[in-house]
Amino acid sequence: MLTKCPECELPVSDKALACPHCGYPLQKEAVSKRRISNRRKRLPNGFGQISELKGQNLRKPFRAMITIGKTDEGKPICKLLQPEAYFKTYNEAYQALMEYGKNPFDINKDITLEELYQRWGENYFKDAPYGSSKNLKGAWNYCDMLKKVKVREIRARHIKQCFEEGTVISKGVEKHTTPVIRKNMKTLFNKMFDYALEYEIVDRNYAKEASVPKKDSQLLEEERTAHIPYTDQELKILWENINSFPLAKVILFQCYTGWRPKELESLKISNIDLQEGIITGGMKTKAGKNRIVPIHSRILPIVECWYREGVSQNREYLISVPTTMGRKADQMTYIRYFENLNKLVEQLGLNPDHKPHDGRVTFVTMAKKYQMDEYAIKYIVGHRIKDITESVYTQRDTSWLKSEIEKIQ
Repeated sequence: MLTKCPECELPVSDKALACPHCGYPLQKEAVSKRRISNRRKRLPNGFGQISELKGQNLRKPFRAMITIGKTDEGKPICKLLQPEAYFKTYNEAYQALMEYGKNPFDINKDITLEELYQRWGENYFKDAPYGSSKNLKGAWNYCDMLKKVKVREIRARHIKQCFEEGTVISKGVEKHTTPVIRKNMKTLFNKMFDYALEYEIVDRNYAKEASVPKKDSQLLEEERTAHIPYTDQELKILWENINSFPLAKVILFQCYTGWRPKELESLKISNIDLQEGIITGGMKTKAGKNRIVPIHSRILPIVECWYREGVSQNREYLISVPTTMGRKADQMTYIRYFENLNKLVEQLGLNPDHKPHDGRVTFVTMAKKYQMDEYAIKYIVGHRIKDITESVYTQRDTSWLKSEIEKIQ
């Protein structure tokens, strides 16, 4: 028997479940219910696996494992999800694996110190200052005894032993840690273990509990304070030997510019403007970075010589020192400066206590002796000027700095 659909008013059988024209349900009690699927969510390939452990009457029978690699045959290598690998339901295990997938490194607690250094360094060295990066990379070379050890197994006593017994082979010679190296190693371990703590690889920063020898602090303090300016007689000796000893030029250049040793080694050919007679460079502090240092007339021939050699040899850095065995000169580093300085003072009969920083001290000493403007000294050596009128409201041009530096004889 035909009736009318109450929705579209077209003829429809009284036995129809729904109108064939508009789909309006005619017998609600007979409408089939939507089937609820019991199918489990599937994990992406290579993401991990969830297994149900049957027949063991477990409270949490679903085990979650992560894929950490593949065998040579291409089969996945899996290990238990950490810190929790067993769950009551499949969906709980699935959710845990999805959370792990957002940051898989969080769970990897079995990495070695070497792997930690690589992962930490990928982020740190991108933005770290040149000097800091070089110091920490140099300190890492002394950590061989711990490089293959799992990070979570390293304790303060192991780190302290590394400070005291760390060595490195350089040019066939075994070198031991020094107070400066141990200080850099301490900084390096602190930073790496802070990173490991952040990513829950360890639950405690043992590096902060590893102390360096107490005598190191005293030695470092003495090294920072015991700077000796070159005397007039020593400067005369250096001028007389600039053609025989390449490092004599470096010392004199530092004495008439006031650069720090680390700043000397980072000066590039591109930092030199011979036309304007200035050098732009510097590091360490806000006042010290990218500062302008006029080229004093006495050292202009030295700078011009280095500049021509650098351009002709397509070198990046301004200052280079000859290596041993007469090989091609390399970029000057603090270590090379220090080692060559020790030889030079002995050969020329200078004060044996001179250090690489003494040229900077000599510049300030001579500047005060010849009554350079106090603010000119601070601008050139990169010291912070606390006077608001001078630092904010007074504009100093390059010609003023040039006239002031030429007061030095």
